[in-house]
Amino acid sequence: MRRIIANLLVLLLVFSLTSINGSAKETDKQHDKELWNVVHPLSTTVTFLNTGAHPDDERSDFLAYLSRGLGVKTTSLIANRGEGGQNEIGDELGNALGIIRSNEMIEAAKITGVKAFHLSRTTSDTIYDFGFSKSPEETLDKWGENVTYERLIRFIRTQQPDIVMPSFRNVDSQHGHHRAISLLTERAFEDAANPNVYPEQLENGLSTWQIKKMYLPAASKDTASTSIEIGDYDPIYEMTYPQLGEASRYMHKSQGMGNDIPAEPRQIHLELIKSVEDNNTELFDGIAYDFNDWAKRISKKNISNHLKKLQNDLDSIIQEYPNRESIFVKSQQSLKTVERIINKTKRTEFDTSMKRDLLHKLELKKEQLQKVIFTASNLQIKTRAASSIVTQGEQSSITMELTNKGKKTLKKINADLLLPKDWVNVNSKQIKSLKPNESKTIIFDYEVPKNAGYFQPYEEPIIKTKVSMNGKGTKATAIEELPETLAILPELSVTTNPTNIVVNTADVQDKIPVTITVKNYSSGKRKGSVSLNLPKGWNSEPKQSNISFEERYDEKEVTFNLIPPSKIEEGSLSIEAKVNSSGKTYQTAVQEIQYDHIKDSYYQYPSMINAEAFKLLKPDNLKIGYIESGFDKVADYLIETGFDVTTLKEEDLSSGDLSQFDTIITGIRANLSRTDLVTNNQRLLQYVEDGGHLVVQYHKPGDNWDTQNSAPYQLKIGSPSIEWRVTDENAVVNILKPEHKLFNYPNTITENDWQNWVQERGLYFPMSWDSNFETFVSMSDPNEDPFTSGILMAEYGKGTYLYTNLVFYRQIDNQVPGGYRIFTNLISYGVNE
Repeated sequence: MRRIIANLLVLLLVFSLTSINGSAKETDKQHDKELWNVVHPLSTTVTFLNTGAHPDDERSDFLAYLSRGLGVKTTSLIANRGEGGQNEIGDELGNALGIIRSNEMIEAAKITGVKAFHLSRTTSDTIYDFGFSKSPEETLDKWGENVTYERLIRFIRTQQPDIVMPSFRNVDSQHGHHRAISLLTERAFEDAANPNVYPEQLENGLSTWQIKKMYLPAASKDTASTSIEIGDYDPIYEMTYPQLGEASRYMHKSQGMGNDIPAEPRQIHLELIKSVEDNNTELFDGIAYDFNDWAKRISKKNISNHLKKLQNDLDSIIQEYPNRESIFVKSQQSLKTVERIINKTKRTEFDTSMKRDLLHKLELKKEQLQKVIFTASNLQIKTRAASSIVTQGEQSSITMELTNKGKKTLKKINADLLLPKDWVNVNSKQIKSLKPNESKTIIFDYEVPKNAGYFQPYEEPIIKTKVSMNGKGTKATAIEELPETLAILPELSVTTNPTNIVVNTADVQDKIPVTITVKNYSSGKRKGSVSLNLPKGWNSEPKQSNISFEERYDEKEVTFNLIPPSKIEEGSLSIEAKVNSSGKTYQTAVQEIQYDHIKDSYYQYPSMINAEAFKLLKPDNLKIGYIESGFDKVADYLIETGFDVTTLKEEDLSSGDLSQFDTIITGIRANLSRTDLVTNNQRLLQYVEDGGHLVVQYHKPGDNWDTQNSAPYQLKIGSPSIEWRVTDENAVVNILKPEHKLFNYPNTITENDWQNWVQERGLYFPMSWDSNFETFVSMSDPNEDPFTSGILMAEYGKGTYLYTNLVFYRQIDNQVPGGYRIFTNLISYGVNE
């Protein structure tokens, strides 16, 4: 019933606007989404928490319905940062990918009106996306169950949600990360309210919190406790809530998320699994929906009467939509009312638990009303930093422009910068009054301490703005982030290319070229000297190189030729790049992460070249064509290892001479990113038929893969893909044809070559294939049936077609010797011994 009333209110508002303005087209102009986003939440006191494991796990359609449709304060808590996934917009992996996905989730949440949080706090946190897992036990073992659970309980006690729903169920068909979060969330229903669970949190100021209800997604209406229609069309946003959810999912671009969907009915089915009261299966049954409901629960008349009047005032504000001037005045009055009720509640003796809960709801409403006041005031606040990057000890400034876009004079405006405690305080700037259409500009000068910490991508912004506005006997405050990232970075960034090198003990290179890129982030001129810390027996040409910069953002490249010793033992080595400048040594690389759909960010890591020395036999004069997908760096690593590799462009595939290549390789998921590959696939098959050797690395089922036509014979990729993978990187591998050339030329493959693999063995194993394909390996996760399709090869005409879903790109990227040797054998098959 509450949902129906809320939606009828929206429709009535739109109908009233239509009757005033005379046409739907004119009505469209009256929609004020910015105002409605802050006004609508005044209708309810309910809070809702959705938990998941990875960015994109949020139930976007349902959360959009709750937040935008009903005004419920909705929060999403995600465990890790998605570091172990794949990247569909660039080549960032690991921590850099985690930064992208975290920021994508922030932008996605803005669309649905959800506040996004993570349990993971830093790059390389213990709660890390280590890749696909098939069990919650493995997940929690790697994350650290106690660390994960303590942070979850702390979050629940801090945010105090009424209703909690994990995105997934703890069932065998689900990702182990999903299962782990579901398991812990269910356990937290009792434990967050138990003072004996993490009592140190209570000693540090938190209180226990009893979640009122917990739901799980139901498989169908038959198993659901309640089913909710969420496919309603919202005239304010001019789309349905599932469409709004998909709009948010489009922000997860690194995962290729988002779909265009029609406006049509959609139900979400929920199963109530825990509740503090019986027989409350409907979503909001048993929960105080607004302050009228709170008034019924509070026995103290002096409080309950005030709560009823407050809700009446809040409803009156909503009814004034879209009249900003009227809402501005009424919301100031209501803010003063809320503050009085808070003070009265604190002084009144009644049930401690209920009192604490009510105060929490009142504080949330106070926060919401301040947002309404600033939005309705038409005070436009624009801020810009003199520089988005600053360095230790630097002086800089923030400019704030305040403009009154409304029809009433605004009075007593205070503007501040919020700086860390150890920074020099900036004096507050006061504006006595701001007339309609009047603008005033304030410049805040600040100095970065010489010991200030460097930018951390998951920490709160180092500088925020604070604007306060007095009126009607109360003060509203808005604290906002700067529109762009402001980062404290080292004066010099030192980046190595490549970051990983292989030294072939079978044929030690005379020279290994590496490039050191130094970027100046300081505000003025700077000089320095670049050099390398080399292992014993190694040399470089030159020994060092001097560089100079004229201004910020200048870059200089220096090429060194590494000279390894003629005899070198197998094993790992590290080479450190450094720059000495103005008495300081710089040994940190700054990776700039810049995409249009997210805020800029930066990932810092040691300026190291990781070297792995091992024996790798290669055929002479093997000529390779590589069709890059943008999702892997295998071509670069092959080149660095001494292979003759040509990257193939669209014109090469459409009209080039492919016969010049002994082997052609496609990058992972190349069919997805290279439409020219799909278009010219028949030319590749003709290349095979004419005698070429084609090696195709893995694809997902939806990557423009045609089961009948992409390969020369039928080849169907496993679906659902969650079931067709071997996630244990140490899974036993049985070679089915040990005498075959694939395992004996040019390298003799042994059990050792399957050791020290990273993250997993293989993804998206083919589930069926034509009898023309031979199978070569068998592997499985513990207690599962083995897959035999990790390497499939078929003769086709005079040539051979080889498909492999084993994750060689991860092994090569991490310098796993066996990964290099096996892959070398696979791509060398078409060459005569």
